[in-house]
Amino acid sequence: MNLLSVKPSYLALVVSSAIAFNASATNNKEIEHISIFGSEKNVNVIPGSAHVLSEKDLEKFDYSDIMRTLTSIPGVYVLEEDGYGLRPNIGMRGTGQNRSEKVTVMEDGVLAAPAPYAAPSAYYFPTSGRMQSIEVLKGTSSAMYGPRTTGGVVNFLSRQIPQEDLAGKFNLSLGQDGFKKVHAFVGGTGDNISSVVEAYRYQADGFKDINHSDRSTGFIKNDVMAKVKWNADSTADYYQELEVKVKYADEVSDETYMGLTAEDYKNNTYTRYSSSQLDEMTTEHKQLQLNHVIELSERFSLGTSAYYNDFSRNWYKTSKIGGKSLGSGGIELAADFDKNAAAGETLSFDVKANNRSYLAQGIQTVLDADFDAHQVKFGARYHEDEMDRFQWVDKYTLTSNYDVELNAAGIPGTDSNRIDSARSLALFVHDQFSVGGFIINAGLRYEDITVERDDWGKSDVARTGEAKYKKNSVDVVLPSVAFTYSVSEEFLVIGGVQKGFAPPAPGNEDSKNEESINYEFGFRYQDQVLNGEAILFLSDYDNMHGNCTASQNCDESNIGNQYNAGEVSVSGLEIKAGYEFALGSVLLPLDLSYTFTETEFENSFKSDFWGDVNSGDELPYVPEQQFQLTFGVVGDNWRSDLLVRYLGEMRTVAGQGAISTNESIDSRTIVDLAASYDIDNQQTVKFSVDNLLDEEYMASRTHGSIMVGKPRTMTVSYQYSF
Repeated sequence: MNLLSVKPSYLALVVSSAIAFNASATNNKEIEHISIFGSEKNVNVIPGSAHVLSEKDLEKFDYSDIMRTLTSIPGVYVLEEDGYGLRPNIGMRGTGQNRSEKVTVMEDGVLAAPAPYAAPSAYYFPTSGRMQSIEVLKGTSSAMYGPRTTGGVVNFLSRQIPQEDLAGKFNLSLGQDGFKKVHAFVGGTGDNISSVVEAYRYQADGFKDINHSDRSTGFIKNDVMAKVKWNADSTADYYQELEVKVKYADEVSDETYMGLTAEDYKNNTYTRYSSSQLDEMTTEHKQLQLNHVIELSERFSLGTSAYYNDFSRNWYKTSKIGGKSLGSGGIELAADFDKNAAAGETLSFDVKANNRSYLAQGIQTVLDADFDAHQVKFGARYHEDEMDRFQWVDKYTLTSNYDVELNAAGIPGTDSNRIDSARSLALFVHDQFSVGGFIINAGLRYEDITVERDDWGKSDVARTGEAKYKKNSVDVVLPSVAFTYSVSEEFLVIGGVQKGFAPPAPGNEDSKNEESINYEFGFRYQDQVLNGEAILFLSDYDNMHGNCTASQNCDESNIGNQYNAGEVSVSGLEIKAGYEFALGSVLLPLDLSYTFTETEFENSFKSDFWGDVNSGDELPYVPEQQFQLTFGVVGDNWRSDLLVRYLGEMRTVAGQGAISTNESIDSRTIVDLAASYDIDNQQTVKFSVDNLLDEEYMASRTHGSIMVGKPRTMTVSYQYSF
């Protein structure tokens, strides 16, 4: 598929219609970031679960790991993998976390995943540490933001152009295990031209040691972003702004899918096997985004975004040991060889080059219309994406001295050689109006999607022959309705119902959609010192998808396939509360989040993805209980915050009743600490400790072995602002 050949009829419809994203000019005629909420104050009247992590919120702990950042939001589940958040696994309301495939991830209002339709389980995620704020929307309020509408949306808002003539910040952090971070930006606003440039680099040597090797287990990530904005004079008949955003990012990380046996987890927690020493991920990401907003009149404004994302990666990692996959005896062979290699003994292992390139592009536009009693949005988006898999396997031998010898170099394209592609047209209308004390939000979303696969197999590396072809086409209408009712100025009742949806992937033989009916009901309270929210939710699936990936320990012949689980029920309770009180001149803020979740497969089946499932079984990797409490002490020029995070026991295989030891992730409590001191108005020093109590814990078993969490890590920082 030629992604540059956008159909003229679709393009005309997109440009003449309107969009799914809020990009309106503010009263002082500055362009806002393409934001879900527009301003933080609007969150309080949104029906359904809606949260904003502001710049101040993000600066408290200054995490570079998005999964540590998002645990403050109820209904969000994270599954750790490498300890640094390099491969985020995020889910919402029981959707499953694998590679964040069930969450709509956006940056500045446009889809951020490399191929959100053709390959939802991707290995790119926006660099959260450079973001200025983060918006999270779940349930009925997320219906406008496809393609996946059951769980929710995470929208990252990048650095805004400073409103001053010249402003900026420089932040340097140093920590244990060779951790270093440099974050800086500079920019300013002129009469008609404004700009900002930002750079973010962080790295570490890693907290694991490879047996019998001095190779690194760390990473280096770079992310550079620049924006230039032009705005018309305020006296223009039609005020408008045009913003150009360009971004480049790359990564080299010595990460692996090889975890530990239960014995080595107990005795040698932070080690890796010598047969993982060649494992390395390299990535490169380029983005171009154009944002335009025009005020057509006092009642109408039109915002349009065009975007282009180019992402490539090669995860060169061990896939078989002694001819066995990692989850079928390979890990045990690696462990035994590291302990008992006799003179002259060797161990064969395969390293697969999981080489893939992605391309995604589209155009979206939204018309905000003020019809007095009705605030209406008309939206459209045309999108295309693709994933090109061109992979091979190299064969090695590990000697009894633990030296690596290449036996046979693979030929590119002889392991996987296919292109998955997709195109989509999405339209929606959303109306907000009042009836008595009720504010009603009614929406209708239509999406027309085609996903395709061209597979040349393992012998036609030149792609000269006829490819094996698959095609899935679907169109769907997704209604939603939600409300807020004002009992008083402080107290709101909220609720709603929507149809959830996710499209079938190219590897879904049955071409079945993921569909659900999602309900929520609760209340929200806010006054000067206390805010709280409690929401009951139910996601009633007619069919749930499971995407087979290497990270799920799928058999390599099934990787890329999508499986259907049929009827599934996910229900629960989300609580979020905050309270701030004064003790003399010191402020004491408290913040609490809690999530209770129940899951159930409602039919019995056999699957290469979930295994043998019986009706009544619970979903794997969804904890029943999770809880987080943050307690702060804030003075005039200093503050300290203590965070306590509890994650309940999880099962790793679908089942019910008591969880067997080898299919369980034990509950854990992790404590983080952060403190800062303002030297003056421009300089701040910070000290933080992740995992203050140095808890050793199991993060997951998804790769057929045990992956461990990050140990206690201390970091000091210096920040200068002007």
